[in-house]
Amino acid sequence: MNSSLTARQLDKVAYENNKLHKRLCRLVGQAIGDFNMIEDGDKVMVCLSGGKDSYALLDVLLTLRERAPIHFDIVAVNLDQKQPNFPADILPNYLRSIDVPFHIETQDTYSIVKRVIPEGKTTCSLCSRLRRGILYRVADELGATKIALGHHRDDIMETFFLNMFFASKLKGMPPKLQSDDGKHVVIRPLAYVREADTERYAEVKNFPIIPCDLCGSQENLQRKQIKSMLREWEKKFPGRVENIFSALSTVIPSHLMDRSMFDFAGLKATGIASKNGDIAFDEEPCATGESANIIRLHPAGDDAD
Repeated sequence: MNSSLTARQLDKVAYENNKLHKRLCRLVGQAIGDFNMIEDGDKVMVCLSGGKDSYALLDVLLTLRERAPIHFDIVAVNLDQKQPNFPADILPNYLRSIDVPFHIETQDTYSIVKRVIPEGKTTCSLCSRLRRGILYRVADELGATKIALGHHRDDIMETFFLNMFFASKLKGMPPKLQSDDGKHVVIRPLAYVREADTERYAEVKNFPIIPCDLCGSQENLQRKQIKSMLREWEKKFPGRVENIFSALSTVIPSHLMDRSMFDFAGLKATGIASKNGDIAFDEEPCATGESANIIRLHPAGDDAD
């Protein structure tokens, strides 16, 4: 803290920091409640990478555990992937200092990734698959009922656009899901939290951040391009990103094209008015002025773009 700050300035900083903590607790608590992420008697395995997001997740969950009307246990787990120059003592020292039970799992996935992935290619997908398998096994060994990951709102948005742009799928990163092996429930309590808030919170709490040397140096990742796109939208069109995130939880299958989600083949006229019929096209949300009047006068038909 800057010693040259006045008492009034220090009070303001303390107020803003406290407000940030309250906002994080509120958003994480809301996500947990909305998706029933944590139940009475759960043992939550918090995956701690040493990055800002997982530190923030652990810190907020510890706060919420003290206030929760239910009982649940927390164990922090770190996967030491044997990356060069990884400071192995930082996480154990930190976790001991805050009196949190922890387990450090050592597996040399770094060598596997570097051996299998050609130089210059992105390593994230293989690294992620290897890491998931190991964490599922550790969850079994520790008796964890939930696996908590530190993905935040920005991660969810970026994953949605990555899948749409590069995999031709409307698929995101859900706040709660069944694990690949079908044996575990994975939760993302930071689902409603902006990355900017975890960045700020890490500064306030002075978390001992450990950089990822395996993927952090890959400057041309597609995810970074998506992140840049979203930040540019937020600057130029305030509210657009918020609307997109809200849209992820407001899905109308009858107005998409997935036949497994809606029975288009069996659709018949019922004679009953529907709020999701053609009226949904009468006025676009962004229409204003003359264009809005045109839309109202000439509503789009079934085959409109």
